[in-house]
Amino acid sequence: MFDVLTRQLFATPPRETLYHYTSLTGVLGIVGSAELRASDIRYMNDSTELRHTLDLLGRQVTRRILAGVDNPALLNAFLEWLSHRVVSGPMLFGASFRANGNLLSQWRGYSVHGKGVSLGMAPAHILACAEARDFQVGRCIYAPSEQERLIGHIIDAVEALGAAFEVEGGERGENRWLPLFQRIEGDLLRIAAVLKHPAFEEEQEWRIVSPVITDVASGRVAFREGSSMLIPYYPFDLSDAHGRLPLEHCYLGPTGNIDLSMNSLRLYLDGQDARPRRGITYCDIPYRKR
Repeated sequence: MFDVLTRQLFATPPRETLYHYTSLTGVLGIVGSAELRASDIRYMNDSTELRHTLDLLGRQVTRRILAGVDNPALLNAFLEWLSHRVVSGPMLFGASFRANGNLLSQWRGYSVHGKGVSLGMAPAHILACAEARDFQVGRCIYAPSEQERLIGHIIDAVEALGAAFEVEGGERGENRWLPLFQRIEGDLLRIAAVLKHPAFEEEQEWRIVSPVITDVASGRVAFREGSSMLIPYYPFDLSDAHGRLPLEHCYLGPTGNIDLSMNSLRLYLDGQDARPRRGITYCDIPYRKR
């Protein structure tokens, strides 16, 4: 039941150029290696979306229990289990793209001191890279009505699977549903990865999402230094058959030195044989020093 929900969420492919916002340091790393660092979703800048999904589940479970359900203990155990797994569960890696490569809200985050760029890539190329690495590509969901409907389907599935699990003779005791919850954990994480708070709807975000990785040694998991901790990431290969990063278009974010910045970015991309097919465009947003 859960795999059907997941397949539906990731069934619609992107059609437009997808942009990845980054800093100048990020440009050097991404273009130079033709790789994107897909972070564990718990460590992403907007990882509070996992809490958003948990809050949606909690509210709807509470309403159902108050209205009367056959097995309230199952749903309470499900929420209790989720609250712990948000921090300590298996790894799921993701990276963000935007359908709009020139958003003021994004430049505010990535153009500190005039150092922001959005790298535009063809959707077909991103899909091909994702398929080759067992990643999935999905559009983030912002509409509250759609989120509520999806959460309802999740809880319906948990109740149905819980009833079948008990009929099958699942173990008794406090942790009797643990094997069931572990079985659906991967799909739950993938669903949570594309549920975002409605306040961020203007971002038009798409996500690449990895398979669930339970063992650091079994995959290509690496670590980078964050502001206060080590951040696990997965090096997502974006190279073409020639080992280059094929770019469709780039935006240069707000900067106080437009001509020089445009020229140096163009020179760098030319030198890396990563010249954007549709060129580089200045964002035309006034730069303000901070």
